[in-house]
Amino acid sequence: MAITENDKATGRYSLFKLSPQWFLAEGVMMRGMRRGGMVISLLLLLGLPEVRASEPPALSSFPRTVVSDDERDHWSFLPLRGQGVPEVKHGGWCRNPVDRFVMARLERAGISPSPMATRRVVARRAWFSVLGLPPSPAELDRFLNDSKPDAWERLVLRLLASPHYGQRWARHWMDVARFAESGGFEHDSDRNNAYHYRDFLIAAFNTDMPFDRFVKWQLAGDELAPEDPLAVMATGFLAAGVFPSQLTEAEFESARYDELDDIVTTTGVALLGLSVGCARCHDHKYDPIPSQDYYRLASAFTETIRGEITVQPPWQGAASKILVASEGLPKLKHNADGRGFPHFYKQTHFLARGDVSQKHGVADTGFLQVLVKKGTQENTWLQPPPKGWTRTSFRRAALARWITDPNRGAGHLLARVIVNRLWHYHLGTGLVATPNDLGVQGDEPTHPELLDYLARRLIEGGWRLKPIHHLLLTSSVYLQAGQVGREEQDLELCRQLDVGNQLWWHRPRRRLEAEAIRDALLRVSGLLDSRMYGPGTLDAHSPRRSVFLKVKRSRLVPSMMLFDWPEHLVSIGRRANTTTAAQALEFMNSPAGRGYAHRVADRLPDEAVQAIDAAWRIVLGRLPRSDESQAVTRFLGRQASIYQAAGLSSTRAQQVARVDMCQALLGMNEFIFLD
Repeated sequence: MAITENDKATGRYSLFKLSPQWFLAEGVMMRGMRRGGMVISLLLLLGLPEVRASEPPALSSFPRTVVSDDERDHWSFLPLRGQGVPEVKHGGWCRNPVDRFVMARLERAGISPSPMATRRVVARRAWFSVLGLPPSPAELDRFLNDSKPDAWERLVLRLLASPHYGQRWARHWMDVARFAESGGFEHDSDRNNAYHYRDFLIAAFNTDMPFDRFVKWQLAGDELAPEDPLAVMATGFLAAGVFPSQLTEAEFESARYDELDDIVTTTGVALLGLSVGCARCHDHKYDPIPSQDYYRLASAFTETIRGEITVQPPWQGAASKILVASEGLPKLKHNADGRGFPHFYKQTHFLARGDVSQKHGVADTGFLQVLVKKGTQENTWLQPPPKGWTRTSFRRAALARWITDPNRGAGHLLARVIVNRLWHYHLGTGLVATPNDLGVQGDEPTHPELLDYLARRLIEGGWRLKPIHHLLLTSSVYLQAGQVGREEQDLELCRQLDVGNQLWWHRPRRRLEAEAIRDALLRVSGLLDSRMYGPGTLDAHSPRRSVFLKVKRSRLVPSMMLFDWPEHLVSIGRRANTTTAAQALEFMNSPAGRGYAHRVADRLPDEAVQAIDAAWRIVLGRLPRSDESQAVTRFLGRQASIYQAAGLSSTRAQQVARVDMCQALLGMNEFIFLD
């Protein structure tokens, strides 16, 4: 990449912007430092001023990089497109506008969609998708016996109205927000009142809080709605990051900048799908995020610290201490107290290479240039505090207003990010397959017009998520079967034309997440405790939903980690999905797996055939096939004989054989995979 005169004029000539052909991914630069003189020679070659290491930089020398028009041209930075829904030849397949966008691409590629899945399959799919739980036999029968044309739409509305919806989707956002209830590092001190942030998430999703308010409150709820307990609880988003417990005097200031970096980085990937944190040490190598923009964002949090205040959550009869992030509060104690660590510094400086010993002046609060509409003044969002307000600076409130402004600020990207997350969780992969990176290095959207259509629908609908959920869940795309019901020749052609299913011509099978597996075990065994809110627990045998497992960073629940529970250190947009022998052994050999099987067996009727049917309906949501029924009847007989030979009574032997049957059912792929 050549350095143009415009680059020099605007300041965009950082060494980090050169192509691999120039520096071989910085290898030449680093070797030049060792060999002495190569970097200076390259600077002179480029016509840039020489900077000698022995001369400390002036405070005014921090580069003021200007984002060019070309750099604003990346798809995710552009305004939302306004074109209409496409016309298609096969309109009969389309149940709503989402399908027309998908069908238009399929028609251009010469691919036909898969047939609809059975009602039982889509019902089980939706229960897990919306609630993270399997349907009970009675709930499933209610839907299967509903012959009205709008049966599916009404089922979706019932699921979205369930309080379990908030528990399911709060857990998704906890991944994104890197939520945990301890500080991490060596001592991993507990944050006993951090759980109120999780409770805020559950309440916000269940009440369908507008997403722009949901975001604003997490950044500045204490400034925007200080009298609302939920708004204050929401600032737990800023307080959720790690913090070291072992600090030397020399590390105090750098630790504070690390803390600011955690907040800025998480805000960037969680809300904007941009790796803003990469600009801490230098201009972002790929996205148009200058280092100065990074520090101006960090400046909004200059005096923000963790603290505890007392409020009364709406669902509690008494006031409670909650962990928040704000200014002017009594600081939350940590192990560096008493040794001169001030918790925050009154100014945030521009740092060369992120080094606190290389300060380049004070950073004023500002925003990402690439997400400010040209011609817009930053004071559009930088409004003064209300008269008489002295506790906080209202810089976070300005950031919250900018990030949710779809016309002049970053709101159009915020909308794209969240509708892409909804698609990701419902269909397994986002329209952008990298949900935490919509920048230059992230994947391109498979259906950019559809992504923008959904983002516009969200904004025009008052930023409410439930209508978008309903739109996705009632689409033919969501209701498709997997690669079944097609001729082999047709199937092979589809695979050749779209091996990665990027055009959504079938529904891939996928494994449930750790929480859904554990919650399904609790549900089918009859143990599930559906209580809402309150503190979590480290007891893996607790009957409460998995969202209430306490997230202590140094004591993560082993059975959850087996199924790819995240480590809760950074924002996670897409979990790993592994298959290991240890996962099968958890069902086969663990006392917990055997215990769930015992509880399922206790729920079965006495008569043998009825017991087999009931076991299949409870665990798998269907009746056994005739070959399965015959095989399991023989299995029960053999197992009972073995146990009787070992000295058990006939009745006891039959009971233990039933437990074996239930344990085998719980260990089936069909139990933990969704078709």
